[in-house]
Amino acid sequence: MREYTSAPAVSIADDATLTDAVLRNAGRDPDHVLLRRKDGDRFIPITQAQFRDAMHATARGLVARGVTPGDRVGILSRSRYEWTVLDYAIWAAGAVTVPIYETSSPDQIEWILADAGVEVLVVEDAELAGRVASIRADVPALRDVLVIEAEPSATSTDDSAGSSSAAGALAILAEAGAAVDEGQLTAARATQNADSLATIIYTSGTTARPKGCEITHRALLFIADDTVAMLPSMFTQHSSTLLFLPLAHVFARMLQVGVVQGAFELSYSPDTRDLLADLAHTRPTFLLAVPRVFEKVHAGARTKAHGEGRGRIFDAAEQTAVDYSESLDHGGPGLGLKLRHRVFDKLVYGKLRAALGGRARIAVSGGAPLSPRLGHFYRGIGFIVLEGYGLTETTAPATANRPGAIRMGTVGQPLPGVTVRIADDGEVLIRGPLLFRGYRNNETATKEALDSEGFLHTGDLGELDDDGFLRIVGRKKELLVTAGGKNVAPAPLEHIITSSPLISQAMLVGDGRPYIAALVTLEPDAFERWRDQAGRPATASLADLADDPQLCAEVQKAVDTANATVSRAESVRRFVILPEDFTVEGGELTPSLKVRRSLVLKRYADAVESLYPTGEHR
Repeated sequence: MREYTSAPAVSIADDATLTDAVLRNAGRDPDHVLLRRKDGDRFIPITQAQFRDAMHATARGLVARGVTPGDRVGILSRSRYEWTVLDYAIWAAGAVTVPIYETSSPDQIEWILADAGVEVLVVEDAELAGRVASIRADVPALRDVLVIEAEPSATSTDDSAGSSSAAGALAILAEAGAAVDEGQLTAARATQNADSLATIIYTSGTTARPKGCEITHRALLFIADDTVAMLPSMFTQHSSTLLFLPLAHVFARMLQVGVVQGAFELSYSPDTRDLLADLAHTRPTFLLAVPRVFEKVHAGARTKAHGEGRGRIFDAAEQTAVDYSESLDHGGPGLGLKLRHRVFDKLVYGKLRAALGGRARIAVSGGAPLSPRLGHFYRGIGFIVLEGYGLTETTAPATANRPGAIRMGTVGQPLPGVTVRIADDGEVLIRGPLLFRGYRNNETATKEALDSEGFLHTGDLGELDDDGFLRIVGRKKELLVTAGGKNVAPAPLEHIITSSPLISQAMLVGDGRPYIAALVTLEPDAFERWRDQAGRPATASLADLADDPQLCAEVQKAVDTANATVSRAESVRRFVILPEDFTVEGGELTPSLKVRRSLVLKRYADAVESLYPTGEHR
């Protein structure tokens, strides 16, 4: 057993709540721009005083519509300004926010609404309202549904359905709240303290039904303040960021709270198809993203360069960036490397930084592992990606790399005030004020997750260096045990394989089989580029070319790179290219972009069987 604790940096008062910062900051600097609401191609500034007033007006409306302290209010929407107003208004009314991914199916929505006991739900638009209407009869506790984006043709409230869409949800609530005085809100806030329940965030559910993680005001305040204290170079007086991750995810939620706590500036990009344009418009100073975003930016730039005949230049620039970053950990670059780096900074790196807004030089990555090579690439171009690690149960990051303390291939050291322990079986255990208080309506699961010493059993396998840097090597439940008895953690190999710009997803299989194999999907744009360059018919689909020898050879290169890091017993012996990519809409990915392995195994059972010819044991 190994253990490492970082000294505490912040302390949360017992009477503190999440709305305190809104009132405090608006009183100190009412005209400071806190948020920027997207309206078409424009970003409308919202001052701290305006945000406070919107929070109060919306909170009074919730009280007028029967919301009392402890009630659960759901939000089913993409990330947008109204989401943040609603979140803080729910807390100002003493209630509990239940976020739901806008990509959720009716069955998933029904489960969350019923399990959390949601009585009031706010949805983004008519399409989502229709999705809720389809399961409304099965959720009798749900008495009120409001729509953020009103239908232009709507002129009345559908009382029979309990759904209001004649005006936007915030306008409806503000009108209803006019009859509620400030004293009622003050009384509602007085029922709350640091250990009151603030939100129930449902896990993505890669296996069974998603579990509702009950998170307190203290946990959210601690993680937000702790992160800001840990990264002073990222969070300064003039810091700003663009939020494009879903606020239904704990990672984005932590960022939202951190921005409000520190009075930084936050803009919203609800549609990721507009991300590059929004980055160029808002020019954030830092970013928060999942590895998939950084992978796509890199892959897109590489694919474009190769398509325009500049592939050799880009590849040389990429290798130089990696070499430059690696040299920083071993005494620094030599003269020749410095000169090459300077040349490529003008030719390539500057354009990549510009694609990320131009001003940002730092980002925090979480939600999934970032390949060490990609981390070196970004640091080499002058854009540091700090990888961290956390779960919904830890209210986002429990560990993180930080400027001046970066170790590629690790998820950094514990946040101040957090303890990480490696159990005898290799499982990562975490303790600290950032932990959730338990699973909603699931005492058995709670007891399994939280032990008598207050440690969370994460289910992840890890290694801890003497100075506290943590490596995640896999999931206990995802370990593949071959017929020969070899234990294989799939994640490290999968991440190396997917570092290829051509490959989107790789899922290893082989539990109880003679050897390890892989299901592989390709990036649609990268595949089309390869098809055109390889001279294949423009009408040929991925399904048509899945067995193409030249295409398979390209995938084999990525597999060989991964195999070079492990023994033969752990290596990938075969792979099959699937006819289409995994998607959230298709169900293969969770909203946080994790692969639902059990579903993929069931859906592609024939493909798995094809990897193991009868009688073959090599």
